[in-house]
Amino acid sequence: MMKTCKIAGAGDKAASRIVMGTMIIGLQNYDASAALLDDAMELGINTFDIAYVYGGGDSERGVGKWMEERGNRESVFVLTKGAHHNRDRKRVTPYDITADLMDSLARLRTSYVDAYLLHRDDLDVPVGPIMDCLHEHREAGRIRAFGGSNWTHERIMEANAYAAGRGQAQMTVSSPNYGLCEQVDDPWGPGCVTISGQIGAEGREFYQKGGMPVFAYSSLGRGMLSGRVMRENYKELLDGAALKAYAHEINFERLDRARELAAQKGVSVPQISLAYILNQPLNVFPIVGAASRKELEEAAASVDIALTAQELQWLETGKS
Repeated sequence: MMKTCKIAGAGDKAASRIVMGTMIIGLQNYDASAALLDDAMELGINTFDIAYVYGGGDSERGVGKWMEERGNRESVFVLTKGAHHNRDRKRVTPYDITADLMDSLARLRTSYVDAYLLHRDDLDVPVGPIMDCLHEHREAGRIRAFGGSNWTHERIMEANAYAAGRGQAQMTVSSPNYGLCEQVDDPWGPGCVTISGQIGAEGREFYQKGGMPVFAYSSLGRGMLSGRVMRENYKELLDGAALKAYAHEINFERLDRARELAAQKGVSVPQISLAYILNQPLNVFPIVGAASRKELEEAAASVDIALTAQELQWLETGKS
């Protein structure tokens, strides 16, 4: 049975521990998209990771049409993101946050989102105006929980200190990269934040101590841990972001160990890789870009796989 957890600031609706990514959802393939969303809900996956930029807005439109047709908005935990930079400029400003949010609400055919995340950060912009803007939208009922994607834990601490000093709502969710794969290079250019590997140790400590929910993007290394990838075929199977960030020897070695442990336990490579995340001392929600019911079923079943501390360490280092 799917495990769920309530998110501070989001009300009584609980989020499923496995989150479905929606980059392939849209209006152009709506029938298939709606069927996949139905499958997720049947398996207890009620939480969907969306973004203003996915499919040029088509992912939000597809999810919005589906929720309206099914009449299930109050059963769905909607996490969407805005204020992503574009080719011309950085866009983490009160104006862009508001504009993107209003468009997202229209596309999603809803009056609120359960969790709203800023897709990027801009360290040249002070946290004050950003937090004031997010607080205003929360007070107006347009957003419930909010936070940052690709925000460092130091920047989140700064933002929350500002809000606390003014009696305002604080960030209660975060979405960095996290998984068995180390993010060796930024998949989409500078500013991609990871808490994987040794480089992410300080971030993991922050999230462990505070318990802030971590919605882990690229939890399977953008296909690196799909179970289909090998050293002989990875260039044909992985996209540019995955090749740049995850297709490195340290991760091929982790993939080898994941394949070995999966065989021992009679499960799949992605299930072992998700179990690696779910057995960490973090309040973590892996985001999975499933493209079929079978992949959703495997992801849903991963919540019941227990791994020992020795197995977790062996997956990382080859030593137990």
